[in-house]
Amino acid sequence: MRFIYLVFVFTFVLTLTGCSSKMIEQPSGTVIHEDKERSDLNGELEGFADEFEVKELYDPFSSYNRAMTSFNDGAYEYVLKPVAEGYKYVVHVEVRESVRNFFNNLYFPTRFVNNVLQGKFHNASEETGRFVINTTIGVFGLFDPAKVHFNIGAHDEDFGQTLGFYGVGSGPHIVLPLFGPSNLRDLLSMYPDVLLSPIDYTERSYWTLSDTWFEYLSIKGLEEVNYISLDMDRYEKMKRDAVDLYPYFRDVYEQYRKKQIEE
Repeated sequence: MRFIYLVFVFTFVLTLTGCSSKMIEQPSGTVIHEDKERSDLNGELEGFADEFEVKELYDPFSSYNRAMTSFNDGAYEYVLKPVAEGYKYVVHVEVRESVRNFFNNLYFPTRFVNNVLQGKFHNASEETGRFVINTTIGVFGLFDPAKVHFNIGAHDEDFGQTLGFYGVGSGPHIVLPLFGPSNLRDLLSMYPDVLLSPIDYTERSYWTLSDTWFEYLSIKGLEEVNYISLDMDRYEKMKRDAVDLYPYFRDVYEQYRKKQIEE
């Protein structure tokens, strides 16, 4: 159902912005972001947007994307951030780190399958080892002994990266409501990744963490608020670096995804 909703949003955008436009990428400043397994993702971005080549960029949805970037920024500033600040005040940092570890461990199937699809069998075997260690010794993933004691890090892969690995282009940039920056390839790739996620409310033949729409929203809300509470200052630093918020976030996202695929 979430995929159908996203496709509806995309179709609606196509209707509103039938005329394509072209924009020029501008050099961007320094990005400070951290954590690739949700938190590590930001660390990969640190200092990454220092230099961008000036080139012609196909951006047919720029008007919509700017409006949605403003909406997402407002949602963050006036809803997510205040809630995350209250959550941070009440919940100790070690508990919040354990919650992050728990969610990272749940996404093992997505990482494993996409590593296999890309022929990265060594990474897939390490992902399996991480999952077994963290689920057992790490008490259902609340702790990360695989990384701390065995030096086995996560190999973050998703279906968008898999398509990019086989040469599928990113397509036009699309900013999703609340999800943030994306593109056509990554938007369509969300559905296969959702099928591998144990966090879902649709009827499945296997166990899922949530069984209803309300449970799903509650769990995803907790995940997002917990993530923000562990990295409160990074978004503000990114905004300070941005002369124009939308093209800055767009450039960082597209360059980062390109870097992930090349790895």
